[in-house]
Amino acid sequence: MPLPRYHLLRTVFFLIPAVSLYTIVLGTLSLLSTLVDRSGNFAHKCARAWSWLILKTTGVDVTVQGLERLDPSRSYVFAANHQSIYDIPILFAAIPFQLRIISKASLGRIPFMGWHLRRTGHVLVDRSKPGASVVKKMARLAAAGHSLIVFPEGTRSTDGSVARFKGGPFVIALQAGLPVVPLSLVGSRHVMFKGELMVRPGRVTLIVHDPIDTASVPRESAREFASSVHDVVASSAA
Repeated sequence: MPLPRYHLLRTVFFLIPAVSLYTIVLGTLSLLSTLVDRSGNFAHKCARAWSWLILKTTGVDVTVQGLERLDPSRSYVFAANHQSIYDIPILFAAIPFQLRIISKASLGRIPFMGWHLRRTGHVLVDRSKPGASVVKKMARLAAAGHSLIVFPEGTRSTDGSVARFKGGPFVIALQAGLPVVPLSLVGSRHVMFKGELMVRPGRVTLIVHDPIDTASVPRESAREFASSVHDVVASSAA
């Protein structure tokens, strides 16, 4: 059997049912945990277990470089390039921090996944009116020892190149006064290309760059700051 056909059949008849099962079981456990733990910390453990299971079932091997650059006692905004749907499980499984994502509000409408995001402290932004409430929520998360993940390109890459970073996520990071950590994801697009259903095993490298302090960066310089973070990410994402 030709290899692409094998991977397509494997995706449809094995991976999709398996991932659906992981999502329902761990999503339900995550939601139930919020009845007694509104911090979302236990729910994050469910998210990490979900991520690990997806990667192992798919056959994705992740190598992480640079974790020693991070201070476990601090909160960060992690800014990553976006190549694949698999980027979220890769980051959750690979980064040993209490992570919350900053994403578009429409994700909150997805069954189980969206319910988990809404109930466990993730930041879902209505792009038409982000407002000061988002900054306040980020500050509360940081005070609770949580870190945040953003994909500043706003969409997944089709060819592996890193598109221009939007300034919005960095305005929020600057207002919250959180250091930004550039992340370079290499190889995840080959696991699942944008616009395709088929999933393939693969090797992914995650490079954690040095944190960038934002204390002295004015809000008016958000676009320039976004560009400098983009250059760091793109330098290793090729």
